[in-house]
Amino acid sequence: MNLDNMTIRLQDENGSEIEYDVLFTFDSPETNKSYIAYTDNSVDDTGCTRVYASIYTQNEDKVDLEAIESDKEWAMVQSVLDKVGQAVKEEGDM
Repeated sequence: MNLDNMTIRLQDENGSEIEYDVLFTFDSPETNKSYIAYTDNSVDDTGCTRVYASIYTQNEDKVDLEAIESDKEWAMVQSVLDKVGQAVKEEGDM
């Protein structure tokens, strides 16, 4: 199953189910983990779309998410998010 261009449903802290659009997934040879970037399409106070990221594992049709806890991992994920965001912006400017 390819998670790109799909949606996932997660429960918030109140138990409400929220649907998120999967933006992209990527594997890191540095950490030997798979990551997923997703959004609920809400915007923050600066008008930017909120994007979330997690470590994911996939077993058949089930996807399990795990929090990214390491500062080093967050820096690597943020770098990928920045590169993808820049590529999208440049594509939109054409």
